[in-house]
Amino acid sequence: MPRLEDAQQTLLPSNIKARTQNAWDDFTDFALRDNVLEVAVGLILATAFTAVVSSFVDDIILPPVSLISPSNNNLDAKFAVLRDGWERARGGRRYATLKEAKDDGAVVMAYGEFISKIIRLFVIALALFVIARVYGWAANDSVIKKQVKCKYCRKRISEKAKRCVNCTSWQDGREG
Repeated sequence: MPRLEDAQQTLLPSNIKARTQNAWDDFTDFALRDNVLEVAVGLILATAFTAVVSSFVDDIILPPVSLISPSNNNLDAKFAVLRDGWERARGGRRYATLKEAKDDGAVVMAYGEFISKIIRLFVIALALFVIARVYGWAANDSVIKKQVKCKYCRKRISEKAKRCVNCTSWQDGREG
């Protein structure tokens, strides 16, 4: 590889190594802070948790729920055609799948996907609640904080609060 001549070497900044090291130190200070690492680990765990819950809902919960319907399709495949597409409007056959109806330009209400997502939401919420309860039991530090209504403004506040954060009234009766 050809080397730069002495005249060309003066065009490069003389402190490039120090500036590069300084930039690397700044990056590591930013990237390796405790809260950034905690967020990264939390996102990775959340992604894995979402995959497990999605599989649980799709493979375990939804098949029995889809048996409620008279047809033998999966719950995700349930849909209602609100307006026919071009092919069916010209006397074509009935739509067999949701994708077929959408590709034809039909206006469809995919109620099966909606029900599937609602079930997934409740399963995720229940799983997170169970995790919070187990953590509270194991660590003797509850994640689920009890709340009560303020006697004066009726807004919800922590049961351990001495003053309401909304109306600033004392909760132990000091204000009479």
